[in-house]
Amino acid sequence: MLIAGIPLGFLAVFYFYPLMKIFALSFMPEGTLSLVDLHGLVSTSYYLKTLWFTTWQAALSTILTLVVALPGAYVFARLRFPGKTLLQSLTAIPFVLPSVVVAAAFHALLGPNGVVNTWLMNGFGLETPPIQLNHTIWFILMAHVFYNYTVIIRIVGGAWSRMQSSLTEAANMLGASPWTAFRKVTLPLLFPSICAASLLVFIFCFSSFGVILILGGPRYATIEVEIYRQAVHIFNLPMAAALSLVQICFTFLFLWVYTWLQRRTTVALYPESRRITQKRPTTIRDRCILGANITIMALLLGTPLLALVIQSFTAGDGFSLVFYRALLENPSQSIFFIPPVQAIGYSIGFALIALILSLIIGLLAATFLSQEKSRAASLLDPLFMLPLATSAVTLGFGYIIALDKPPLNLRTSILLVPLAHTLVAYPFVVRSVLPALRSMPKSLRESAVLLGASPVQTWIHVVMPIIRRAIIVGAVFAFTISIGEFGATVFVARPQTPTIPLAIYRFLGQPGALNYGQAMAMSTLLMLVTAAGFLFLEKIRMSHEGEF
Repeated sequence: MLIAGIPLGFLAVFYFYPLMKIFALSFMPEGTLSLVDLHGLVSTSYYLKTLWFTTWQAALSTILTLVVALPGAYVFARLRFPGKTLLQSLTAIPFVLPSVVVAAAFHALLGPNGVVNTWLMNGFGLETPPIQLNHTIWFILMAHVFYNYTVIIRIVGGAWSRMQSSLTEAANMLGASPWTAFRKVTLPLLFPSICAASLLVFIFCFSSFGVILILGGPRYATIEVEIYRQAVHIFNLPMAAALSLVQICFTFLFLWVYTWLQRRTTVALYPESRRITQKRPTTIRDRCILGANITIMALLLGTPLLALVIQSFTAGDGFSLVFYRALLENPSQSIFFIPPVQAIGYSIGFALIALILSLIIGLLAATFLSQEKSRAASLLDPLFMLPLATSAVTLGFGYIIALDKPPLNLRTSILLVPLAHTLVAYPFVVRSVLPALRSMPKSLRESAVLLGASPVQTWIHVVMPIIRRAIIVGAVFAFTISIGEFGATVFVARPQTPTIPLAIYRFLGQPGALNYGQAMAMSTLLMLVTAAGFLFLEKIRMSHEGEF
């Protein structure tokens, strides 16, 4: 239990304590317990309908993401082709964009005044937009698949790339067709990773906020959106807290079921080098799969981002740099002016701190969970994932209430932003590293010990080379989540330390075409920063990749 002390201490201070403060303020405003708002959740059908919509749209979004992304996971795990590193890096850009930017990207592409409708109306002389997806469930589902595509690619593809190709080759030699070998050999071995990735996608869609708020309109509301409305618009903190409690309970149940299933389906395998597992697409089948997936990625991931870029360079009737020049101007001398270079610098600095903290906390938690088979481990596994299930609005209020007095007077500290980002990011490190640790045969460590290696030497020379790829995946997630984190940042960031998502939000919150164009320009800059960071991380991974 000692190795789990640091992750548990971090959770206790920066998760449970603020959460308890907000619940105490909400359910005990006068010092006595009041459950009126919990009763209100079940006494009206509105909140039950909200819970039902939250659940089924998240499940449908998860299924669609799996269907679209699993072939892509195969492409990146098993095929080797020119431009693969660049393409894989670009697939993660949608995931790190703030949800308000994702929604704005789909508005820019398929909205009433979007690029596609504008081209169709001008090309065919139409008076009304032919594509009417605004405030429909299809808009929401497309945005969720766009946002979560890389989760499946990274987690499932990472596990697929470590799988021994000799397993399917043996099945083929015994007469199994490629489909039979996949269904009876590959799929069961990938099942834990598919569960992990599906769980994350479901949680993101279950707690979806910006996408639902902007693309769904007043007709659709998830629990997260309703928490925001109750807390900010109506200022009904007790009801917001009650909804947050429901959200946490449901997600904790999902996490517990998943971790219970994962511990019983993980199979120990000796990982194999990618030089052996990956091959060039020489067969017609592999070329068709590669071509189809590149086409899907271009249409699904590329066109919304391209629409953002087009909108950032379009003013009036043609190409213009007016929005980019406006980013450097402050004609009104407003104190809220945010230089883009400063916002980018703070975003990268916060992300690097959050990356380091997330790796420390996530590796300790994953190491403990991989070694323990007790009831404590079965409880702590979903417990470590709880920050993903909690409303950022609720946590934001919790930080304001709980962290403003000694000895935790961090409300005005610059460290509060990376600490909040770490709380959201470290579960991704746990979920990326834990399957790799659990799949490593115990005989490898035991052999090292028998040969005289100390625990530290065993970790450095045996464990670390095997889980290096999983650590890189977790680091990529931690960095990108911090770069694009918005929900908690809007509450805890100081005006003097803005981030890129906060700058975009301020531009989107102001009326006028100029402010909207500046938001698109800042979104384009965020994409450039993210792409550069991913290319750097991928270069590190490829240059340090060795044989096992």
